[in-house]
Amino acid sequence: MSAQYDPQTARILRRTDLYLLPFLALLFLLNSLDRSNIGNAESAGFTRYAGLQESDLNDAVAAFFIAFVALQPVGAALGKRAGAGRWVGSVMIGWGVLTAATAWVTTRTQLMVLRVCIGALEAGFYPTTVFYLSLFYTRYEFARRLGWFFGQYAVAGAFGGLVSYVVIGLFPSTPDTDTETQQPPHTPDGRWHSYQVLFVLEGLLTIAVAATTFFWLPTGPGSAWWLSKPEAEAAERRVLRDRFPELDLPGEELADQRDLETGGLLYTAPASPSPPNSTRRNEYVHRSSSSQSSADSDASSLLLPKDGAPAIPSVGGDAALSSLDIFSALTDWHIWALLLLNICFSVPATAFSIFLPLVLKGLGASTLSANLLTVPPFLLGAASLWTVSHYSDQAGRRMPFILLGLAINLAGLLAVCALPSSGAFLARYLALCIVLAGSFIASPLTVAWLSGNIEAPGKRAVALGINGWGNLAGVVAGYLFEPAYAPGYEWPMRVTAGLVAFATVGYGAFWWALVRENAARRKTMAGWAGTPREGDERVSFTYGL
Repeated sequence: MSAQYDPQTARILRRTDLYLLPFLALLFLLNSLDRSNIGNAESAGFTRYAGLQESDLNDAVAAFFIAFVALQPVGAALGKRAGAGRWVGSVMIGWGVLTAATAWVTTRTQLMVLRVCIGALEAGFYPTTVFYLSLFYTRYEFARRLGWFFGQYAVAGAFGGLVSYVVIGLFPSTPDTDTETQQPPHTPDGRWHSYQVLFVLEGLLTIAVAATTFFWLPTGPGSAWWLSKPEAEAAERRVLRDRFPELDLPGEELADQRDLETGGLLYTAPASPSPPNSTRRNEYVHRSSSSQSSADSDASSLLLPKDGAPAIPSVGGDAALSSLDIFSALTDWHIWALLLLNICFSVPATAFSIFLPLVLKGLGASTLSANLLTVPPFLLGAASLWTVSHYSDQAGRRMPFILLGLAINLAGLLAVCALPSSGAFLARYLALCIVLAGSFIASPLTVAWLSGNIEAPGKRAVALGINGWGNLAGVVAGYLFEPAYAPGYEWPMRVTAGLVAFATVGYGAFWWALVRENAARRKTMAGWAGTPREGDERVSFTYGL
């Protein structure tokens, strides 16, 4: 059942969904495309015609993710300070130029330097854009939009495969020509290689779209150009009311915000017994993982009214980060457990976003067919993510749906491992489709769980930054799918299946631990007489499942 909105709120959401969400989704699609296109380029003979070793590609993939993970906190901080419009546009132009320049790589050093620089520029993109998107939606509305946004990771795989199919068909390289006489930038008859056209085309597309961000993206809902002034003011108020329920802000509420419609996301704790010095804010307990972005912590800066009334938070301001926030995040076992599981379950999505064309070539597909055949699995991955995230929102639960995605993923991987590496092309291809159908579900739902179950804004920001280190899966994937294991990649598939199996068992144990912890907290509350604590450390707080 969906929540019923007053006409003004419905119009605000409709126009924001129309003008902001698709544009940010396009930016993330291009981000994912420029990250993974090196796999499509390799299927067209990139390292061969550039005079490189095949293993140089794997080293470059690993180097990219090392820079990407190491610099993510810095990139996120710079993006927050500079503002989404200026920061996102600037870094996209930078990595677009470097992506195009990859077309003229002729040495290992050049490739490594370019990929490290691209990784450094992309590092802050995801947290900055997710934070920015969260400024426009309440926590009951955000998770579904995050699913659509993150789904572009899978769509990028399909789009990249389709573009590569067209480019390789129009600019075929001669497969049997000696590499020493066929060096870039041209083939002997004066044409570019298909991989060069691919890098230049995708780099220029990124630059062109990035240039529009400087005038398309407003600072926040209060300055959204697609809303009238009264609508913009109402849009900002509704987000503030959602994040700071203790403040009595004017404006319409949801016409019907039943517990069923919110999936039990907002729960009013019993009036007694309660810890001493509890505040009105502490009466609200998040019962689910849903929908609050990491960076909604940034909405905690204060604007002082002229009449001297209590300070009111503004959407999009700077937030203070205390040493207590950092210490609390670093000592929270939930965060570190989810990071370990994140690294394990992210290997399939990361690996296949880059190496799927090569895996399909190993099964016997031609270069042209291998790129075209990547389209259905990635589209299936996007569709399954959008479907599961929708029902997860409706149910107000995360763990069952994360486990569903992992089970689908694991079933596909076990089928790939069980099938013979030769003579079973169709069966292995269908098994790979199943793998991709479950590969993209766990990550955004884990982000949603963390966002909805860590109340302190500063701690939440640190926690999601730590969770971003799950991109270390890219380093694992880079060294796992080495050319030595081609064409069948049997060992990488078995290792990947083992990692996903570990993540599946781990999430089951994590869910069980949450149930026990919630029961212990309820038991403690029955005879509460202790020292009050804040946020998700309150004894009255129960974790969403």
